[in-house]
Amino acid sequence: MPFEVQDLSGTFSMGDVALALSLSFFLSSMIGYVYRYTHRNVSYSQSYVQTLVILGMLISLIMLVVGSNIARAFALVGALSVVRFRNAIKETRDVGFIFLVMSIGMAAGTRFYSLATVAAVSICLVIVVMFRFNWFASSVHRQVVKVQVPSDGNYTEHIQDVLIQHTDEFELVSLESIRAGSMTEMMYTVRLKKGHEPGQLIAALGERTGGQRVTVLTGYDQTDL
Repeated sequence: MPFEVQDLSGTFSMGDVALALSLSFFLSSMIGYVYRYTHRNVSYSQSYVQTLVILGMLISLIMLVVGSNIARAFALVGALSVVRFRNAIKETRDVGFIFLVMSIGMAAGTRFYSLATVAAVSICLVIVVMFRFNWFASSVHRQVVKVQVPSDGNYTEHIQDVLIQHTDEFELVSLESIRAGSMTEMMYTVRLKKGHEPGQLIAALGERTGGQRVTVLTGYDQTDL
């Protein structure tokens, strides 16, 4: 039985490969710069942005390999299904950028070059406009208050009395036993009254809890807790 090596690269030219990979690289890099420019939180990761660029090019390459071959598509799905990612996505927005570069890579890999370019530029403009004009921002600013108290005492009423004095509204969101059960940590979301400062709230809570640790996080919606 003769052994033959079949070259399947004839389904696309080297020019198609170069153009698809170059376009996906350029557009994914543009998306990466838009992500960096519009990023607000403290969890910015250079490796994540680099991964966006790599992912866009990889998807473009995969689409070139698959082409219109259904068997090849199922084989790639089976091969990629064994990959497991352990890093948790910290923001929903990050998932959107992953799908964006994947879509651009798919369009470039299937040689819809105009579609890939127009879609990438249009969506990036929308992202920049939403960032620039702060669309859908909440006008209500809240804080997170963490209070640690000994487990052998009843401090809940004292803490709530202070919160009533200094906040317009508050809500207990978690209650956790720490330090081998010797301490209890309570976490509240609060909205400070006008004219009241976080330092005043910390001092008042410290007096009621016997000087135990009190933490007030402001702008927590832009911070990874």
